[in-house]
Amino acid sequence: MTEQELISAEVVEDWKHAGNKRTSFAIMQSSTMKAIVLTVIFLSSTLLYFYLEEDSYDYGETVEFDQQRVRTYAEELLTFGHPDWFGRMSGTIEEQATAEYIANLFEELGYQATLHTYEVPMHSVNSEPSLRVCTPGTIGAIGVAPCSPADAGQQITTFNHRIDYVIQGFSGESSFMFGDDVDVIHLGDGSDDSLWTAASGNIGYIVGGGAVSSNTDIMRLAIENDLASIIHVNKNYNCGKIEGNDCVPIFKGTRVAPILEANGGTMPSQMGFISMSKDAGEILESVVINGSGRIEMILDVTNDEELTVRVPCGTYYGKTDELLIAGGHHDTVYHAPGAVDDTSGVASVLELATIFSEYINKNGDPNKTLRFCTWGGEEEGLWGSTEYVKEMNQELAENLRLYVNLDMNHVDIDPERGNSVWFSTNHEDDYGHIKRLSEKYKN
Repeated sequence: MTEQELISAEVVEDWKHAGNKRTSFAIMQSSTMKAIVLTVIFLSSTLLYFYLEEDSYDYGETVEFDQQRVRTYAEELLTFGHPDWFGRMSGTIEEQATAEYIANLFEELGYQATLHTYEVPMHSVNSEPSLRVCTPGTIGAIGVAPCSPADAGQQITTFNHRIDYVIQGFSGESSFMFGDDVDVIHLGDGSDDSLWTAASGNIGYIVGGGAVSSNTDIMRLAIENDLASIIHVNKNYNCGKIEGNDCVPIFKGTRVAPILEANGGTMPSQMGFISMSKDAGEILESVVINGSGRIEMILDVTNDEELTVRVPCGTYYGKTDELLIAGGHHDTVYHAPGAVDDTSGVASVLELATIFSEYINKNGDPNKTLRFCTWGGEEEGLWGSTEYVKEMNQELAENLRLYVNLDMNHVDIDPERGNSVWFSTNHEDDYGHIKRLSEKYKN
């Protein structure tokens, strides 16, 4: 997922899990399973054609899709999530365990398994964050600091991590206490340069959906104007669809290269960056921005290191070097299980690998080489797949004939998001096959 894409299905799934509103697999009920059955049948038929000789347009019968098996794969993937936050964030032991499980499964299925590792820029959330606001009690009492333990009558609101706010991609750390009395400056939608200038040395508060929409641009402007930290509030996306009339907080990634350039070659390790829900943001506005309250914002995050991300692959070498690959990303956002984004896609990749393993055992070696891979580092910038392409560039340039990417293919039908499967090719013959297969399955 790129930072420009705010994917509704991921937000719905992760928000509802964080709020304990439903189980991780409520998303995989009847209507959704119909969609995934059609998707995997279509993709397996497409792969099966490429797998076979090309001198016939008789695509034969579809292979059997095992709905319970793919569900089991998804359930097993979810067990590797963080014990408290449920995600499989890139560079963590959770992501490592997931990649090793996938590589071992490929080997059990009879593929030649490889586990590629890459050291890439990555941020890590080291411990539970804290975000609170305080309305002082006995202001002006001799020797009593506002919002200190001795401040009688103070009112503290504690925001819930993962429900009211989430840390953003490549956020730095933050350690503002009530006693620091740091100002929070309302930046509007980010279009007024004078507001950015006025926020220097303080926390900037920006409303999403305006002129400055990407995390990369927000962080770049914060660096250029010497802000201490950033709070983004969602007031325009998915409002009233998930939790009452609220607009939920959204995790978005941040591109590293522009941030390094803006910050003189290093990451802004002391600049925290969070996203808040509409309701939580309005409480902060009332207490701190428009009132006499204070903010506490503690983020234990590291954003200036390299961590290991992993790409497990399973390959079955055919009679030719022509290569067919199916893949999806096994990492998730840090704060949610990612049952949709992209546990659903990886479970489907594993099902395809199982289907073709069974086919090979029954029918013999394929004409073309088959490979199934899953990618780490996707949520933070497509790191795993990018590094894999760099490493395998010569083989891919010479032999790759087809790549199928499965990302969030368990999404419920929604007219606003679409309900289609997209294929593209730069090979004239392949276009004909894709068109014929599309006609066969589109209804």
